[in-house]
Amino acid sequence: MSGNPGAGRVARGALNYPGIGFTEHGQAPAGFPCLVSRTHLGAGPEAYRRVAEGILAWELQKRSGLRVRTDSDVVVPGARVVSGFGVGPFRINAPCEVVWVRRPAPGGGPDSAGFGYGTLPGHPERGEEAFEVEIDAEGRVFLTITAFSRHSNWFYTAGGFVARAAQRHITSRYIEGARQLAAGES
Repeated sequence: MSGNPGAGRVARGALNYPGIGFTEHGQAPAGFPCLVSRTHLGAGPEAYRRVAEGILAWELQKRSGLRVRTDSDVVVPGARVVSGFGVGPFRINAPCEVVWVRRPAPGGGPDSAGFGYGTLPGHPERGEEAFEVEIDAEGRVFLTITAFSRHSNWFYTAGGFVARAAQRHITSRYIEGARQLAAGES
């Protein structure tokens, strides 16, 4: 459904949590647990460029095994995406909207690129998640994933242990996808 002009129906509703955009600065609103994962991916401007381009084309979500439907092939503010996992009636869909985007700066030197997206009605959580790649002054490339959330209803709260395990699993899949991009793997 990607790139479909009628894809505005990918997800409906408005962002449903406080602190919209907080992940851009690694923050969470009061009462929301925050997870920050920082991983070294390699070194050099080519690795950085590959990861930045991948993040801004939904590649971390796709490489993690999620089914991705979006109204934009590239990450832009306001783009809506529905990521899903599971099978048939056991599929869980997670609608989100992009709330901030940082594109690579032209030239060299330390830089970062990435985006944050927030939950929409129908998502099992209420909160925000961000994916950012950085190249430092020494040329080292890092991925930072920042997320804050709470369960959206009693059903997901009751399955809190499973939900936390699923979040750890999908984070590890995002990291593996970023490692593949940094290494130039298709």
